Amino acid sequence: MQDPEIAEKIANHPCYSAEAHQYYARMHVAVAPGCNIQCNFCNRKFDCANESRPGVTSTLLTPEDALAKVKLVASEIKQMSVLGIAGPGDPLANPKPTFRTMELVARDCPDIKLCLSTNGLRLPEFVDRIVDLNVDHVTITINMIDPEVGERIYPWVAWRGKRYTGREASKILSEQQLAGLAALTERKILCKVNSVMIPGINDEHLVEVSRTVKGLGAFLHNVMPLVSAPEHGTVFGLTGQRGPTPQELKALQDRCEQDDGAEMNMMRHCRQCRADAVGLLGEDRGDEFLPETFQGREIAYDLAGRQQAHEEIERWRTEVAATRQTLNIATGARIPDVPAAEPVRPDEVVLVAVATKGSGVVNQHFGHAGEFWIYEAGPGWARLVQTRDVDRYCNGPSDCDEDASKLDRTIEMLSDCAAVLCSKIGLGPREALEEAGIEPVEIYDLIDKAVAEVGARLVTDRAPAEVGTP
Repeated sequence: MQDPEIAEKIANHPCYSAEAHQYYARMHVAVAPGCNIQCNFCNRKFDCANESRPGVTSTLLTPEDALAKVKLVASEIKQMSVLGIAGPGDPLANPKPTFRTMELVARDCPDIKLCLSTNGLRLPEFVDRIVDLNVDHVTITINMIDPEVGERIYPWVAWRGKRYTGREASKILSEQQLAGLAALTERKILCKVNSVMIPGINDEHLVEVSRTVKGLGAFLHNVMPLVSAPEHGTVFGLTGQRGPTPQELKALQDRCEQDDGAEMNMMRHCRQCRADAVGLLGEDRGDEFLPETFQGREIAYDLAGRQQAHEEIERWRTEVAATRQTLNIATGARIPDVPAAEPVRPDEVVLVAVATKGSGVVNQHFGHAGEFWIYEAGPGWARLVQTRDVDRYCNGPSDCDEDASKLDRTIEMLSDCAAVLCSKIGLGPREALEEAGIEPVEIYDLIDKAVAEVGARLVTDRAPAEVGTP
């Protein structure tokens, strides 16, 4: 069993717990516009509603406006459990608005967890302030520990009134990041490390990054794919640097996790959220909370309603956990649902894609899915290993089964999966999946139960030569 204190900290944090992210929401407030480093994968946009990636926001907020928005969102989306400050620049390059926002939220919304994401350049000098504010989750973006790798990622850093470039800039950044991580974990702050996988630049190096941050006490490592579309205007986007395929990303995550790699606890469900993201991971309800809905208003905070909603969520989670225990299904979670040893991962598993709107249930139409959750599936085994974005195939009764290119791209995205689980699927997509060797399964059931049952059948039915670790 893990430390009970850690178990409590991640129990309803959607980023730190793959299971919790099916039930609890997060929100980010964009109060930190400035940044003290330049990344070749980043282009901050302060008035953009059309891109879903880090560094982008529609509106910059003052701390007071941020508090009003938090109160409104938390009272409307009662499963919201975490407030994060993640940009659009670096929160610690903007310490005054960042910490003022946290002070206000801690004062008026005591049940909300406070989270901070940073590039780590100024992290060591603010560790005491983070501890004083009871910020118990910090994410640090660490893309390298070797300055020779770093100089291909970071053109410059601004440090103590001077701009540094090249290898020297990356050396300063790396030293500060690792010192900050060590200082936080010594103070029992739960730390997640984000790393952007850049093929040909740091992909092989990230196993060593994972090993190093684990040694310094990081709880979780999140290896994310590079987002590098030319229209984003980043250096990598404009120079044609490609991102990894989902299969390449999973292979690297597996290496970091396995005993011949770093044996690190890996995050598999990241959505690379905007600086003003609102809602469950994988959805963005920011359009419901535009400035005119909260600016200049006195917002009442519905603490009692939130507590009741969270109690209902936990009752449902308890039922799901009991079902898993009864059926002897393991999820690969490092912290078991009950104080008993979980069954080990089967030698033979397949990958299964799931269409879901959350709550631990297969409950979405194939054509309505904007993403699929990828599970390792086998007898008594249902482990979430990845999420994959797709273009929604069906946009309404008059726009279904029409766009063959969208369907083709979705099938290619799921090409390593043995089956797709969804609540409903049309005849056209069903036939296309079957032709590609992917079994469509219509089902409405608990995800863990459905995945384990379908996985067990597929493993049993397949010829031995076809079965193995995906």
